[in-house]
Parts: sequence; C-alpha cells; structure tokens
Amino acid sequence: MACCCVFTYLAKAVLIFQLICKVFPWLYKNVAPKILGPKVKVEDYGKWAVITGATEGIGKAYAKALAKKNLNLVLVSRNLEKLQNVSKEITDKYQVEVKVIAVDFKSSLQIYDTISKGIEGLEVGVLVNNVGISYSYPEYFLEAVDKDPAFLQDIISCNIHSVTYMTKMILPAMVGRKKGLIINLSSMAAIIPNPLLSVYSGTKAFVDKFTEDLNTEYKDQGILIQSVMPGFVCSNMTKIKRPSLLTPSADTYVNSALNTLGYSRHTTGYLPHAFMAMFLGLMTSICAEFANNFVLKELLNTRRKALKHEKKN
Repeated sequence: MACCCVFTYLAKAVLIFQLICKVFPWLYKNVAPKILGPKVKVEDYGKWAVITGATEGIGKAYAKALAKKNLNLVLVSRNLEKLQNVSKEITDKYQVEVKVIAVDFKSSLQIYDTISKGIEGLEVGVLVNNVGISYSYPEYFLEAVDKDPAFLQDIISCNIHSVTYMTKMILPAMVGRKKGLIINLSSMAAIIPNPLLSVYSGTKAFVDKFTEDLNTEYKDQGILIQSVMPGFVCSNMTKIKRPSLLTPSADTYVNSALNTLGYSRHTTGYLPHAFMAMFLGLMTSICAEFANNFVLKELLNTRRKALKHEKKN
C-alpha cells in the first residue's frame, strides 16, 4: 500500500514538473513580450537594415517599423515602381535614408551579385528575409506542378535560396563586427498539418530549421537569428483584407513580433497565433490523423471556392 502511494506521489511530481517545464517557457516566450516589452534594441546592431519582399504586407511593415527606430533601409523586391512608392512613403514620414534594389528572386543567382553591389560599404545590422511565394490556392502536389512547370523552381528560389544566399552575403560582416540581427520569415504552416500546400509548408519548415541551427552556431559571436512563424495576416498573399483578432494587419503583427526579440529564437510573433499553434499542436499530438484530416477538409473547401471563382472568371 505504501509502495503504491509512493508511486502515485512520484507520478504526480513528474506530471507537475513536466507542466512547469512546458508552461513557464511558453508564457515567457509568448506572454512576457506583451507585458514587459522589447528586450532588444534593433538600432544597436548597425545603421542599416536590409529587407526583402519589402513592397507590401509583412515586409513593408518591417520596413516602416525599423525606419521608426531610425534605421536606414535597403528595400529589395521585384517591382521598381512599388519600391519607389514605399521609399517615398517612408522618407516622407521618417528622417531616414532609403535605397531600393529591384530584382526578381525567381530568376538566376546573378541577382545576388546585384544586391551585393547595392549594399557595398553599408553597415548592415539587420537583415529581414521576408520575400516568399505560396500557392494561388490550396492544390494537390501533382496538379500544382502540372499547371505551372516553373512552380517548384520558383517557390524554392524565393523561399529557400533567398534566405540562404542573403544570409551568406550579409553574415560575414556581422561576424566581423561581433553583432547582427537576422529575422527569417517562416510560417505557422511549418509546424502544423498543411496538406494541399505541401511544398510551401516544406520550404517554410526548412527556414525554421535552418534558422534554429544557424542561431546555435553564431549566438556566441553576437549574432541573433530568429525564425518568425506567422499564421494568417492581412496581405496580398493571404488575400485577407479585413483585420481581426486572429488575422491582424501586417503593422500590428510586426510590432508584436519585434517585441519577441530576445525572448524566443523561433516564435509565432503574435499571441493569438501562439494559441492557435498550441491548439493545433495539441490536436496533432493526441491524434495526428484527425488533425491532418481536419485541416485537409478546411483546405479542400478553400480549394473548391477558388476553383468555382476561377471558372466564373
């Protein structure tokens, strides 16, 4: 009898210990930034920030947020006219210098020579690897590839090559100065079931894993590398225009995500998204098949609506 009581107390102690090990780190990473505010001053890393995919959505929001902190900007994206418009919008509001570089991340690796020449001589303290593309709508892998023969090359070039090559370009100078900040935009799709968007979620899983291990490699050299994994945010990519609690504006999202610097090396960046990720992660751990099928059903509904709209047009 006494032996049974000992095992009961031991089991309870182990359970409580596991809960503490899970709950307190989660609260620190996701709730503390909202209460305590930022631990990291981005302006301390250098005079310039480079942002890819900077003409809209999260990329543009990072540009505005960093300009507000008096960082000069290099905006890199495909459309020169949009880049110039964003540059004017920022310089009109903030007293910072803005350079623009128009390149298509889906094209050859020679674009990185163009970017390298464009940032030559600048003290780049912050790199935001934001550029990325997804599916037009959820689709089966073979059908997505059949519709666009360049699909695989384009999504890997934008979502993976951009992160690795931009990091390769800018990290050496950061290491030389013993300080630097790299923010890599992954996605919640990297850590939850995401059928019908398999290539997109796979590329974003790469970004998260690459970031995690790279941060471990270089954290002792004064480099902070963070993976940011948003859920849905109002943007052209998500096609969501009206913000809500679960789908914030890009500006609201980025202001929240910047507060997590120093708290977590990979983060959803936004408390409601952290709850969503926790719920879906719990669902997956209890019954992975149910979670996969649940998400599949939702994305099939989205696919049907998109195909119906496509036929009308």
